Amino acid sequence: MKDPAGMKASLGKEVNRIVILVAVSVAVCLALRSIWPLVAGLSLYIIWSTRQLFALYAWLVREEHTEPPDSVGLWGEFYTRLEHLFQKERRAQDNLQSIIVRAQQSVNALEDVVVLIDQHGYLEYWNHAAGRHLGFRADKDLGQPLTNLIRHPRFTDYLTKGDFHEPLEIPSPVDDNRILQLRITEFGVGDQLILARDVTRIHHLEQMRKDFVANVSHELKTPLTVLKGYLETLLDTVPEEQTRLRRALTQMDTQSQRMEALVQDLLLLSRLENTEADNLQQAVAVHGMLQRMRESALALAPEKQQTIELDVPENARLIANPAELESAFGNLIVNAVKYTPAHGVIRIHWWQDADGAHLSVRDNGIGIDPAHIPRLTERFYRPDNSRVTQTGGTGLGLAIVKHVMIRHNGKLEIKSELGRGSNFTCHFPASRLVSKPTALANG
Repeated sequence: MKDPAGMKASLGKEVNRIVILVAVSVAVCLALRSIWPLVAGLSLYIIWSTRQLFALYAWLVREEHTEPPDSVGLWGEFYTRLEHLFQKERRAQDNLQSIIVRAQQSVNALEDVVVLIDQHGYLEYWNHAAGRHLGFRADKDLGQPLTNLIRHPRFTDYLTKGDFHEPLEIPSPVDDNRILQLRITEFGVGDQLILARDVTRIHHLEQMRKDFVANVSHELKTPLTVLKGYLETLLDTVPEEQTRLRRALTQMDTQSQRMEALVQDLLLLSRLENTEADNLQQAVAVHGMLQRMRESALALAPEKQQTIELDVPENARLIANPAELESAFGNLIVNAVKYTPAHGVIRIHWWQDADGAHLSVRDNGIGIDPAHIPRLTERFYRPDNSRVTQTGGTGLGLAIVKHVMIRHNGKLEIKSELGRGSNFTCHFPASRLVSKPTALANG
């Protein structure tokens, strides 16, 4: 490709040609004493330039780009420069096409589903895995609304709400026995990228774990009952003077009670995990329930002389499963008693607002390192094993609370600080309120 100096030189040559043509035409005009030679010369130049212009247009509009027409002067320079630009563009297009092909090949090689939809929810692209797991067909599904192809109600609701912080699990449209986990990421102007993976094996393993825990817990229940009965009998029959034997039997009885509590919690957690939310939903008198729990909590460790404040309106009611609600609230209050030192203060606070109902159990106990909070609701997770062992906890209380809240469309919020206590708050949606908010407060 010529440099700007070359272009300037070509322009100069073309100007010289025009000057020479005009000079010769003028000379002929003077010799013949007629203006027609000048008109003829200029006309020939205009005709030639017009032909060059039409040739340029015809060359540019061709679908298959060929070599440029032969020409001289400034027009030849134009053709040369345009040809260089076209070649550069072709190389860029080829390079871009190569990148697109490689990207598509990479995406198609993935086992996970990749789907691209536009701002209106219409299909723009999907990989081979989407065809296998979702049944998409290139010959008829391109440009179709995604909700016409994935008709599961939970997916439609998930897409409509636009809250994609948590993944969604639904059966595969082509195989009800396959479970897909979907995540949606927004980008550009309303475009959405949908990623899905087959989690069937994980579900099967999780179900095997649940079945194992449930079966083992159920099988342990009977021998534990027998063992506990014999220990109680032996404690009643062993003389007081046999202190070493009584101490051993007492420890055995304590540990059997702890194991019994663990089995009961495992069975409860298993039922919460493996069954649908109970239809037993009624207006629960929250004040009376929490009042009874407060009295039981005070009797749990009377030697600590703790103060338990109850700030709950007498007319507080919640549409819930009473047994599950009592289990969740009971675990929170018992935990507060266990991890609050002597003469500590525990505050149970209930309030309602436009967002729903809220129960806060706050203590000024030993607190929890915030680094452990995300894992507190995991089964058997213990920030401090020695501390939990001393209190006799099972490590399942908060997992039970979490599952109860899920079954009641709520969530558990945990705030804590070492040495300054903890605050566990249960948030229930407004749909579970029996009446309009009775108080506006801040938990």
